[in-house]
Amino acid sequence: MSSFTTPVQTSRAKIDFSIIQQLMSHNMQLVDQVILQQLSSDVLLINQIGTHIINSGGKRLRPMLAVLSACALGYDGKKHITLAAIIEFIHTATLLHDDVVDESDLRRGVKTANAIWGNAASVLVGDFLHTRSFEMMVSLDEMRIMELLSHTTNAIAEGEVLQLLNINNPDTTESQYFEVINRKTAKLFEVTTQLGAVLCKADESIELALAEYGLHLGNAFQIMDDLLDYTADQEILGKNLGDDLAEGKPTLPLIYAMAHGSEAQTAFIRQAIKDGDRSAYGDILTIITQTGALDYTAKIAKNEAEKAINSLTLLADSDYKNAMIQLALFSIQRQY
Repeated sequence: MSSFTTPVQTSRAKIDFSIIQQLMSHNMQLVDQVILQQLSSDVLLINQIGTHIINSGGKRLRPMLAVLSACALGYDGKKHITLAAIIEFIHTATLLHDDVVDESDLRRGVKTANAIWGNAASVLVGDFLHTRSFEMMVSLDEMRIMELLSHTTNAIAEGEVLQLLNINNPDTTESQYFEVINRKTAKLFEVTTQLGAVLCKADESIELALAEYGLHLGNAFQIMDDLLDYTADQEILGKNLGDDLAEGKPTLPLIYAMAHGSEAQTAFIRQAIKDGDRSAYGDILTIITQTGALDYTAKIAKNEAEKAINSLTLLADSDYKNAMIQLALFSIQRQY
């Protein structure tokens, strides 16, 4: 009997992420084997940093989605395992670079690689993971996969630069915010689920549906990340609360609060963004609560999750499809 309840039953129920992990445990063990094998280098520091960040926790969500999307379409080959490892390498490379750019010292409750080995080593090992991922792409001998992933990595880099341009800029609009998260975060989700359809040689309608699922799921996850920076338990979240504010990032809760707060409240938030003032965190939390910014942000995340679920209507019912539905619901319930 399936471990999953129906989407209607789970719309209000608490999602147990461990059930999805159990469903995918065998495939994810295979993915981990490929990751460890491909991490191997005769340069000791690469092994140390790569192993540190790969093993430092995390949900392995993106590689799981690569496997899930293929399994939901009945794929019976082995390329989805390599594809999942490629996705994790690309994601890990972006984390290494992000932590340097953001000057972060804590991720998933442990010290970041740059806090331990320094910025130069983190950037260079991130480059190694990127180039190793492209070596692995070549091994799949699928030009369509190469095309989509090369475009995606380029879009992610553009998103990072766009975000950099918005740092300490309180005039960033909601539209500009979404442009950043679409490229920086959602694009990798989008291509990950789309490639499951590519591996299966699925119809264009299925490929587009899975791409849409990944896009909206990625948006939901990033919006919730920005919300959790103001609502989470720091110990559960595994990073410092107020990091976004300290980095001068105008995230959705701040953008909404500035548009709907009093003149004094708006001026206060604007100055905190310009200064990257973590000490203003408590006062800003009060403002974004009073202006309804937290509720608004949660509503937008919920809308994105619902769009992700609705995009799966073309897929045949299966435990794998249900797991994808559960992941969309989990994305807006999670506390880490």
